[in-house]
Amino acid sequence: MGKLTAKQLTSLLTQEPAKHSDGDGLYFVVPRSGQAYWMLRYTSMGKRREMTLGNYPDLSLKDARLAAATNAKLSRDGLDPLIAKQQTKLTNLVVVDDLFADWQIGNEKRLKHPGIPARVYRNDISPEIGNLPIAEVTPRHIQFLLRKITASGRPTIANDALLYLKQIFNHGIKLDLTSHNPAAPFSVNDAGGVEASKDRALSLDEVKHAFKVFRENPDSFTRDNYLACALLVCLGVRKSELTEAKWAEFNLDKAVWSLPKERSKTGVGMEIPLPPLVIEWLNELKVRAFDSEYVFPNRRSSKNGHMGADTLNRAISKLFGQEPGKKIQPPNKMGDMPHFTVHDLRRTCRTLLAEIGIPGHVAERCLNHKLKGVEGIYNKHDYFEERKEALSKLADYIQKAISSN
Repeated sequence: MGKLTAKQLTSLLTQEPAKHSDGDGLYFVVPRSGQAYWMLRYTSMGKRREMTLGNYPDLSLKDARLAAATNAKLSRDGLDPLIAKQQTKLTNLVVVDDLFADWQIGNEKRLKHPGIPARVYRNDISPEIGNLPIAEVTPRHIQFLLRKITASGRPTIANDALLYLKQIFNHGIKLDLTSHNPAAPFSVNDAGGVEASKDRALSLDEVKHAFKVFRENPDSFTRDNYLACALLVCLGVRKSELTEAKWAEFNLDKAVWSLPKERSKTGVGMEIPLPPLVIEWLNELKVRAFDSEYVFPNRRSSKNGHMGADTLNRAISKLFGQEPGKKIQPPNKMGDMPHFTVHDLRRTCRTLLAEIGIPGHVAERCLNHKLKGVEGIYNKHDYFEERKEALSKLADYIQKAISSN
């Protein structure tokens, strides 16, 4: 068969999957599924190899022949075109943002939640060093970055950022893009410090006091924040599961929230029963959302359409007289009450469930925890009706404590 023509290519697309030779090792490949592409066969180090040149029609017949000739010459000169292609990719990794993007490819395959390091990098690392050449980042850059995050009142994020920085620059060393890791000399003591185990749970009296302070400070603690905290206490879900929720997940008529597995931290979806009190709050939020697809839309311009990851914790800390990044701190509105975070509200939900006599296995399923031991292996019952009753009892139990009346 002679050289292919443009007219032939159009015809071959409608025929059976096959490889069609254009000569000199260039093939037009029509796969069983997907887009047709150009493939080059060549010899390197005495072995037959194949490489994809590009998809058709993105790569025309003329350009495919030129690419084939260029790579064939590399092979004749003793260079493997595939290796040369990889080296070309590496030369495109110039600044730290480039290095992170290449490192993140591995995270997408390796990590269950690759969006977490991506968020920390995007928000706190990239703005400081993202545009710097990889080999020019120094320990001083790292120190400044870590101190800035810590000063904003986010020690956990500072520790996470240090961990990711070490991994990113180790990746750069593997690729021979830098000879040193500027984050290596630092430990958690230089970032957020050793994090103490957390076991804070609010008593019912503390819940009552906190929500009273919330109501008395609507300028700094919005109604959206108030309802978000109320829902977290009543449902026990994780912060991101609630603040990133879309209305499409809710069936208010059937009083069920279908949390998809893609947004569940455990990777397991769940049908969450909604007590009548929660339905009232959601109906109010529906009005407040102004046709947004999110239950808690971002009230400021942002790439994310939903409430920010730090919004609730920042708002709570401000009521305790702690405002990250401010030289003059606001007054403490909470009095002698010990500080708490958003995640403590989830622990509070679990504690209050136990307080009203909900069996442990039902309470654990309310929080979407896997049952432990033999029971977790053999008992696949989801306890929907039991959870429905438990969450309704909890809502009744705390209604007066969080009521706005």
